[in-house]
Amino acid sequence: MHIKVDEDLPPFVVEWLREKGYEASTVVEQGMSGWTDNALWQVIQTAQYFLLTADKGFADLRIHPPGSHAGILLLRPDEDGIRPILKLLEDVLQQVDLETLSGTVTVATPRGLRIRRP
Repeated sequence: MHIKVDEDLPPFVVEWLREKGYEASTVVEQGMSGWTDNALWQVIQTAQYFLLTADKGFADLRIHPPGSHAGILLLRPDEDGIRPILKLLEDVLQQVDLETLSGTVTVATPRGLRIRRP
């Protein structure tokens, strides 16, 4: 599984994922910074990347139904900033292996995970 980290998350997230043993890259690293969601989604679909994002639009089940892609994890911390995002991602990784979220649309909040499976 390759995790594509959206540009709305701090660049440190990809480094942190790599340290945890995940194969990950950022939208910025691949020169896709500033792309529209639709253009970015086409690349993600073609490459079968798992998307890690804070963009609520990617959690729209009508547009991105579970099972039609490699997976989406939407991080929704209660506060802005790198610490709340990293804390939330750390909480998610303590609960599940991201591999188990393949094909799902998962929304993570400080109150838990909402996993939509195919």
